[in-house]
Amino acid sequence: MKVVFDRPKLRRRALLSHAASLGGLLTVLASVALSLWRPDLHVLQGVLLSGGVMMAAVGIYFANRWVRKPRPEEVLPRPLKGLDDRHRLYLHLPKGPEHLLLMPGGVVVLEVYNLAGLFTYRHGKWREKMTIGRAMRYFLEEPLGDPVARARAGAQWVADYLARRLPEGEAVPVEALVVFIHPMAELDLLSPPPVPVCTPRALRKKLPKLRRPLSAERYQQVCRALDELAGG
Repeated sequence: MKVVFDRPKLRRRALLSHAASLGGLLTVLASVALSLWRPDLHVLQGVLLSGGVMMAAVGIYFANRWVRKPRPEEVLPRPLKGLDDRHRLYLHLPKGPEHLLLMPGGVVVLEVYNLAGLFTYRHGKWREKMTIGRAMRYFLEEPLGDPVARARAGAQWVADYLARRLPEGEAVPVEALVVFIHPMAELDLLSPPPVPVCTPRALRKKLPKLRRPLSAERYQQVCRALDELAGG
């Protein structure tokens, strides 16, 4: 299996996240120092304080996205190890769903969540157990939302993209799958979700069983289209 993602771009995003967090913290400290040395400049002090808090919050939010471990590029390839070279794992795509797996018989959209906690699904509705820690980080982490709806929307985006990019001919199946990659994530699926939902340990077992492989020509067309997407 080949793993495709832009490692230098990921490093740049991580560096910018750290820079925003540090810049915000220094700005907050500057506002505190200004209030001690020049209390008459209270307007400037307020501007620095609010701007620093906002900058730090933005930096932390993107650090959770681009720096926080476990990382998708570290977790997802492990359970898929051993798949043959006809499988290509695309990570951190700049457009549409971020993570895709090209299989011999089609494409699987991987909707990835890096959240800890207990997540329950029942009859189309998701709930998460709200802890004090999660509540404190709520606005700095990605929201749970509806993983199934997001996965389906991602699959539709990929299907539309391939329809525009590929010549007419053989249909390309596009499926969806939701993966919670955090080691402290627990799933309680009280009713069967319409798309597979799992942790990394069960990822390989949950991959869709596509009936027949694409023709060699069609597979190469899909591969080129996804390579172009990965290149931005």
